[in-house]
Amino acid sequence: MPVSRGHLASVQTGLNFVNTLDLWPTPHDHLDTPQAALEWLVDNDLLHKEARTELLHRYEDSPGAGRAMLARLHRVREAMRSVLEATAAHRPPDAADLAEINRTLRTHYIYELVHGPDGVSLEHRHQGDPVDGAAARLTESIARELIQGSAARLRVCENDQCRWVFKDTSPTGKRKWCSMRSCGNRAKVARHRARRKTQSPSPLAGAGRGGG
Repeated sequence: MPVSRGHLASVQTGLNFVNTLDLWPTPHDHLDTPQAALEWLVDNDLLHKEARTELLHRYEDSPGAGRAMLARLHRVREAMRSVLEATAAHRPPDAADLAEINRTLRTHYIYELVHGPDGVSLEHRHQGDPVDGAAARLTESIARELIQGSAARLRVCENDQCRWVFKDTSPTGKRKWCSMRSCGNRAKVARHRARRKTQSPSPLAGAGRGGG
């Protein structure tokens, strides 16, 4: 009988989570409010709509709880980025970042088989805060890739203003940019302009040769 793994976050979802803090072309945090964070989790199949509605009501009654939830997500996102950057640079990750990720991974959620349309599906059941469960699945997706997947293919965009994290799926495994349409094309144009500048003769040099 077929088994669905729908509620296991993919490594791409984990990377997308890290990239919700956008640095380029202008800095923008896509998780800048509790509502925006919950919407992102729902859109990425990490939180049920019913849980989002319940949590929004809770945060309306207690704004501090919403701010605390957002701070937790931001902390684990920063820790995930730091560990990914360390992996891409072939250096040991910071112990504090690993501790933050491990705290998130210890959140309790249970997977169980349930009836599906053509057999069974693999579902999850929350124990505790559903946002913490979503964060655990996000960190789990990166942890699986680091241990069981292709850690050597995890990259950080070489555009210092961008720094998006991505998985290099190119045949050569030598991709440098998050996207050739944006950062890659911009770097290509910059290299072309630099070559033209070095190849063009200086007007002052020409004037000097013609002088007596």
